[in-house]
Amino acid sequence: MNLELLESFGQNYPEEADGTLDCISMALTCTFNRWGTLLAVGCNDGRIVIWDFLTRGIAKIISAHIHPVCSLCWSRDGHKLVSASTDNIVSLWDVLTGDCDQRFRFPSPILKLQYHPRDLDKVLVCPMKSAPVLLTLSDSKHVVLPVDDDSDLNVVAAFDRRGEYIYTGNAKGKILVLNTDTQDLVASFRVTTGTSNTTAIKSIEFARKGSCFLINTADRIIRVYDGREILTCGRDGEPEPMQKLQDLVNRTPWKRCCFSGDGEYIVAGSARQHALYIWEKSIGNLVKILHGTRGELLLDVAWHPVRPIIASISSGVVSIWAQNQVENWSAFAPDFKELDENVEYEERESEFDIEDEDKSEPEQTGADAAEDEEVDVTSVDPIVAFCSSDEELEDFKALLYLPIAPEVEDPEENPFGPPPDAAGQTTPVEDVSAHTGSGDKKRQPSSEGVPPKKKARTTTIELQGVPSDEVHPLLGVKGDSKSKKKTAGRPKGSKGKEKDFPFRPKPYRGDRVYPDGAVAGGGAGGGMKGRAEGGLTAAGKDAI
Repeated sequence: MNLELLESFGQNYPEEADGTLDCISMALTCTFNRWGTLLAVGCNDGRIVIWDFLTRGIAKIISAHIHPVCSLCWSRDGHKLVSASTDNIVSLWDVLTGDCDQRFRFPSPILKLQYHPRDLDKVLVCPMKSAPVLLTLSDSKHVVLPVDDDSDLNVVAAFDRRGEYIYTGNAKGKILVLNTDTQDLVASFRVTTGTSNTTAIKSIEFARKGSCFLINTADRIIRVYDGREILTCGRDGEPEPMQKLQDLVNRTPWKRCCFSGDGEYIVAGSARQHALYIWEKSIGNLVKILHGTRGELLLDVAWHPVRPIIASISSGVVSIWAQNQVENWSAFAPDFKELDENVEYEERESEFDIEDEDKSEPEQTGADAAEDEEVDVTSVDPIVAFCSSDEELEDFKALLYLPIAPEVEDPEENPFGPPPDAAGQTTPVEDVSAHTGSGDKKRQPSSEGVPPKKKARTTTIELQGVPSDEVHPLLGVKGDSKSKKKTAGRPKGSKGKEKDFPFRPKPYRGDRVYPDGAVAGGGAGGGMKGRAEGGLTAAGKDAI
């Protein structure tokens, strides 16, 4: 794969649907790792499904939470994944092992979390009705970031591209730029509408390349700014946005916005329907509208870091949008010609001779002489698309892919199976003891050789003046995203009485809405208890 060839001469944005990824459970949020090789999907039953995006297959399933996963973020090296669920828990996961390293319990629901782009020890958390919190993972300490108005705590926050600054925005349109290390105020400005009225900040997103960032506001306009200009203006500055993007015809509110991998395009998902609007950043013109299934509500959008591919979530299914690939055989042979009918081929003189006797030997000069030089085939040049502008080498410790082990359905039926050490990890002890009388004694040393899973340390984060009875927007009565989404999309494999579930008006209190036990298995669903608890609707869970 030559990633350098992605800078094509034509458009560099998706044009059509390219299939779906069915996680069995209801998908709520998704995010790519830094290279776009893995896609993590947070589900309604608390599981995190990691897809190998090149093969479009499930590489790993982590039974992460009991409640729905509402936010996900990868670490820079891809080895860690931080997740938040609607029961106010933030967890840190080791992607290779699937173990939980740390947990943090917050008093209010988590709207968003983000790993520091460079520092693997810091995580930015945006609790509901609270100032943003900067977590330090090594010592489990936290710092509450300063806000502009203590009475307005509807604050969103985001790291800039390299994590040097944190941008926060409140419901009054005030943007603060804070130094990440000292939390000192560096710059500030207010987002105003044409009539000098303020508008609430819904989200702040930064491009992977360049210094641009966008602000999604409640007035249904996406404003694009240059970060360098913001820092130059300083406190109470009045920077002008580079672009103002909006749907003038339908006045569409935007659920989720993000930049393309190269920062040249901006995609925004409609909050009314499954529709994706794509603009060109430099000009500000709308280049494409991608329409999903009518009647579905969009939940999340993510653009692939290096390719013109978009993943969107609606009705619990991840939809993939990509370019239309047209076969061009002349790319492999410049003199290739496509024929409508058979033509008799005329062989040229000496065309298939091993050596051309009539060819004269010219003197080797310039490029011909260079062909005799030794070619270095051992050193590996870094892929430019995987390196930042301030880096020369790739991160060779990065986790790009997950190893996949074959699944053995009935290991005890195979007498010539794996060695005892390997069999001891997968085969129940009582089954083996039936074949060998002293099975328990023989299996004990092998099971002891496996290090026991360490229990994750849980830290309770105390925040002053934060209401503890808040309900996450995913679970609230206001947002139909949960209730409608559940009835609109169903996991495959439903049987029996639960087939009539889509016609139930209110799946509350004790209704099992996930009949995926037979499909996902005990390991994926975390046992009957996990499935039963995950099967409760989120609204019912919260009410209980």
